[in-house]
Amino acid sequence: MRMGLIDMKSLTEKERYRIGNKITWITIIINVILAIVKVGVGIIANSTAILADGMHTISDVGSSIGIIIGLFISQKPEDEEHQYGHEKAESIAGFILAILLVAVGLKIGYSTIEMMVSGDMKVPGLIAAWVATGSIIVKEFQYRVAMYGGKKINSSALIADAWHHRSDALSSIAALIGIIGSRLGYTFLDPVAGFVVSIIVLKVGVELFIKGYNELMDSSIEKTKLQQIILEIKSHEGIINIGQIKTRKHGSKVFFDIKICVKSNITVVEGHEIAEEVEDIVYKNIGGVKDVLVHVNPCEDKKRYSCEICKK
Repeated sequence: MRMGLIDMKSLTEKERYRIGNKITWITIIINVILAIVKVGVGIIANSTAILADGMHTISDVGSSIGIIIGLFISQKPEDEEHQYGHEKAESIAGFILAILLVAVGLKIGYSTIEMMVSGDMKVPGLIAAWVATGSIIVKEFQYRVAMYGGKKINSSALIADAWHHRSDALSSIAALIGIIGSRLGYTFLDPVAGFVVSIIVLKVGVELFIKGYNELMDSSIEKTKLQQIILEIKSHEGIINIGQIKTRKHGSKVFFDIKICVKSNITVVEGHEIAEEVEDIVYKNIGGVKDVLVHVNPCEDKKRYSCEICKK
């Protein structure tokens, strides 16, 4: 039908790319500085927790670069080989980010367990606590900026990166607790904090892995949104019944397939107009819709059940 129709809240692909690219580059610059400071201080101040936190931040840099690549590819228009567009590049970037998070979490966890078993635990310097405090503030700021941008441009990859920043903020909190506890005489708390960091990273990584998997497998939109659309379409006076509705996420976009039945004695033009009105309902109520396919079936009325939809 009308693939070019976009509601007033939508952004062009160039605008989406510009916003996402700007936010991601800002986070990359901040993360490079943070990673250097954390790893350096972790080594100098003998803090396993802050060193593990620094390794987590390094993974942030790699994932953000992947997101930039994903956003760049996703904003390309359809071509002969990719007739539905390139939006899934964002989902792939988010999926790779999730795998990276899981790998980092496992690595940090293994290192901290190895240290606790060997008993090689040292009291970290006070500077490690100050670095952890600064990291908490900075990473929470990055989370809010990335989450706002991700929701604005409907980017699963950018939202995934936002949660990556939040997990880093939480890991910095754990590191701070471990450092303070270790300086108070409980030296085992520093590597324990490092292990807690690994659990946080693993949890976020697994959640993002499941989300990315579902998107790559063409998962449908949320049931609440689908029910809202069904109610809106059923209220249309020209529609007797609604048949199957299929939706699938395609990166930042959504595709809709809808079967409706109308009176059998209306003209082709009238049936076409009703189909276009159904499209308008979908575009109006759901953001990020790329295409709506409406299949029109003829039917006399609800009592006579003269079409396959009503028989069901």
